[in-house]
Amino acid sequence: MYMKGTAARMGVMKRVSLVFKAKANKALDKMEDPRETLDYSYQRQLELLTKVRRGVADVATSRKRVELQMNQLQQSANKLEDQARKALSMGREDLAREALARKSSAQSQLNDLQAQYAQLQAEEEKLTVASQRLQAKVDAFRTRKETIKATYTAAEAQTRINEAFSGISEEMGDVGMAIQRAEDKTAQMQARAGAIDELMASGALDDLGGHRDDIQSELDMISSGSDVESELARLKGELTASQRKQIEGSGANGGPQAAQAQAQPQQAQQPQQPQQPQQPGPYAPPAPQYTPPQQAEQYQPTQAAGLPVADLPGLGGEPQDGDG
Repeated sequence: MYMKGTAARMGVMKRVSLVFKAKANKALDKMEDPRETLDYSYQRQLELLTKVRRGVADVATSRKRVELQMNQLQQSANKLEDQARKALSMGREDLAREALARKSSAQSQLNDLQAQYAQLQAEEEKLTVASQRLQAKVDAFRTRKETIKATYTAAEAQTRINEAFSGISEEMGDVGMAIQRAEDKTAQMQARAGAIDELMASGALDDLGGHRDDIQSELDMISSGSDVESELARLKGELTASQRKQIEGSGANGGPQAAQAQAQPQQAQQPQQPQQPQQPGPYAPPAPQYTPPQQAEQYQPTQAAGLPVADLPGLGGEPQDGDG
């Protein structure tokens, strides 16, 4: 049981570590700029090239030092040989032998230095070639780096321009939303201003910022009253003209019957028994009593289109002025 619990905890820790690494990698990838990465890589290559050149300089310095030691030993060997020759000429063989022994030791050291010199010279040549190759590689990387940076910058600019044109960029999206909000608020204010103007024009709202113009109010009332009076006069004229046309039509169709209907107005209100017509002929409705315009203003009956005034209630059966 303990081993299973430990394995489960280790599995959870591995998953947590994997999730953390994935999140960190995504965040770093989002923050990474290829141009900065290329510049950093170029800087590292320059540092490496500098180190190689410094190594070449150090090897050349060591070679030069060995070369100086070799020259000194060579001069010392040559001097000892001259001394040995002089000692022999003077009969001092022992001194000549000692000089030659020292010359042999110097020659041995000279041979070692020559081997070191050859080794240092080969190392210097190798480092020089490596430095030249690295220099060419750094130059090529620099050219490639600048090309990639220019291409990336152009692609980034093109992407931003396209996003701006399409309106999907964050900046343009915020600007578009701000413009939309401004247009909505402007339309709302215009509608509110128009509604307030209409309400003020109709008198539903008063001007709270100042006194109401009483003269203008009276003028508005007079104008409204004159409009009502003109409409009333127009309706009266139309009704009077309609009544005149009906009276003229009734007099032309049945004169005696219309006169009899005017002479006996009371009989129109009483129910009549069906009678046989005394004289054959077309039926003529009774003619209504003509009412002057002064009396029409007091009482205006409402009639349906196509019906005579005598058939309307209140006119055919009631006595008019002048009747018996």
